[in-house]
Amino acid sequence: MSSANRSRKVKVITVTGGKGGVGKSSVSLNLAAALCALKRKVMLFDADLGLANIDVMLGLKVDKNLGHVLRGECELKDIIQDGPMGLRIVPASSGLREMAELSVDQHAGLIRAFSSLDEDIDFLIVDTAAGISDMVLSFARAAQDVLMVVCNEPTSVADAYAQMKVLQNDYGVQKFKVIANQVHSLEEGKLMFSKLVKVTDRFLDVTLELVSCIPADPNMKKAIKQRSCVVQLYPQSPAAIAFRSLAQRALSWPVPEVAGGHLEFFVENLISRGPED
Repeated sequence: MSSANRSRKVKVITVTGGKGGVGKSSVSLNLAAALCALKRKVMLFDADLGLANIDVMLGLKVDKNLGHVLRGECELKDIIQDGPMGLRIVPASSGLREMAELSVDQHAGLIRAFSSLDEDIDFLIVDTAAGISDMVLSFARAAQDVLMVVCNEPTSVADAYAQMKVLQNDYGVQKFKVIANQVHSLEEGKLMFSKLVKVTDRFLDVTLELVSCIPADPNMKKAIKQRSCVVQLYPQSPAAIAFRSLAQRALSWPVPEVAGGHLEFFVENLISRGPED
């Protein structure tokens, strides 16, 4: 990263969830697009390294991805794609098992790739894989804010609890921002959140904050079919309004004065506390 950008504070937000299919990628994409609409410079990092899908959701033609960077075939700047509303996208790769099982040397390559990146950004949104793999946990504990996406299914709530338990017990992560996704009413979202809080208060030493209830909105599927995001295609839809409200709220989340406010620190923290340690 250039010396000019190294001193700039970058807000790093990891979007995760214990269970697949809860809408993490849709949340990541639309939050990022909503921040762009607020005139912020945003980069979306598809961190589901083995099963990437952000490029598929947007219909992007990706010739090279993070796998090529880690193999030394190109630089990170060569793979960054332009997304909707000025969004910058770092695509991972899909269907490559080795990307989900990076070696220590490849971890170091990821550090070098991001550290050399000369991008002027305000927010880095990290869209993780599902579950509690080492890489998912690494991305979650290295960010400044962890957004836990939960939908109103018992398995979703149980898996979110399991992920928070590991992050708290093994890595000391104690604050989580919860997004109740695909809910049919505000009351449904609040009830789901209260169920999660009831369990975590009993067994974990963590603080949860409900930051958004994203409504179940047919326009979400319409946007995906059109290879776009609901914030751009259907700006007056219930889901788009909720994402814009979430983005506005994210602007007030503090950026630490310590090194954690820098993109470079994010990747260094990510790797230095990786599974091999």
